[in-house]
Amino acid sequence: MDSSLGYSFHMSELQPEPHLKRRIGLGLLTAYGVGVMVGAGIYVLVGAVAANAGVWAPLAFLGAGLVAAPSALSYAELATRIPEAAGEAAFVEKGLNSHLFSVLVGLGIVVAGTVSAAAVLRGGTGYLTSIIAFDPTWTIIALGAALTFVAILGVMESLALAALFTVAEVIGLALVIWAGFAAPPSPDLAAPAAPVWSGIGLAITLAFFAFIGFEDIVNMAEETRDPLRVLPRAILWSLVITTALYALVSFAALRAVPVSDLAETGRPLAVVWERGTGRSSAFLSAIATVAALNGVLAQIVMASRVLYGLGRRERRLAGFHHAHARFGTPWVATLLLGTLTIIAALALPVAELAETTSIILLIVFAVVNTALIALKRREPDAPFQVPSFVPWAGLVTALGALGLSIWSVL
Repeated sequence: MDSSLGYSFHMSELQPEPHLKRRIGLGLLTAYGVGVMVGAGIYVLVGAVAANAGVWAPLAFLGAGLVAAPSALSYAELATRIPEAAGEAAFVEKGLNSHLFSVLVGLGIVVAGTVSAAAVLRGGTGYLTSIIAFDPTWTIIALGAALTFVAILGVMESLALAALFTVAEVIGLALVIWAGFAAPPSPDLAAPAAPVWSGIGLAITLAFFAFIGFEDIVNMAEETRDPLRVLPRAILWSLVITTALYALVSFAALRAVPVSDLAETGRPLAVVWERGTGRSSAFLSAIATVAALNGVLAQIVMASRVLYGLGRRERRLAGFHHAHARFGTPWVATLLLGTLTIIAALALPVAELAETTSIILLIVFAVVNTALIALKRREPDAPFQVPSFVPWAGLVTALGALGLSIWSVL
């Protein structure tokens, strides 16, 4: 019996539990972050922001980028302190010394990622079925299943596909920017109205939601080469690139189309293309579909890593802490979340899905900034550090945006 026990122990050493594989570099991780943030939202968000801010919409997008910046910087420092797949859950457990709270935050991120993926999957299906006469229900099922399979197949395969999707998104936005500058200038821009700061403030809150996604980068920590160097750079570069894109797109839109027209249409960038070129904008529906697929894939990849990390920290979730022996991906968590994404996309309206996602993530941002405040007091040294006022600024802006978000819902 002793030899049998010894042999069993020896074999467990020879065949350890498979782990996630470190294969991601700075370029791919930055593309992932940009793809998550750009997503499908910018293709409809410009009109809603212009409705509140008028010709000052580009200022609202720049302001939203500044609002997001403190939380992004907080995430960058925390990612170097605690480079784990559990992301926010690990940050909260170490910063606030509460295991239960950390698990709840982690589960909140999983729910938000799944709900967000479902909203984008449903929206992307709408774009696709406007081009090709597919049945919406079976399209949701087919696309969701295909993206789940890619996420299980491998992180490099998932992020490489996401990078291709991101390139298509950025090319589409670049073409819209070109069309906007080629169009005759709108009278609104020639004689701009005085800024209404209350409207710009509401527009900043709305535009802030277009920046949600930088936090997903930290959950790729265990699959990133040299995470202490790569993670902060990927977070900051993705935020800078996205802010610049949003400001240019919104300015081009306002240059080509009157504010009233932008506010009324559900396809503002398509209108910009038509005004600037006089050509059909059908291809933008195809790009919007690609953007949606990118958002779905990115959220499934992110949420599965959080659930994988929670499985290591919470024994009741240990069944999700398994990586595929061949692919090196958290296949159990990915399969579950892909299935739930498809079900939610079939069952729930997009508006409710989006509102739920935003509120959950703003609560998480507030908690994560609080965790960094506590952690910096106890352990001031870190591989990458931000000034002490940064998490305080992130906490205040997150709570402010959360208050406005809840007020708008009520």
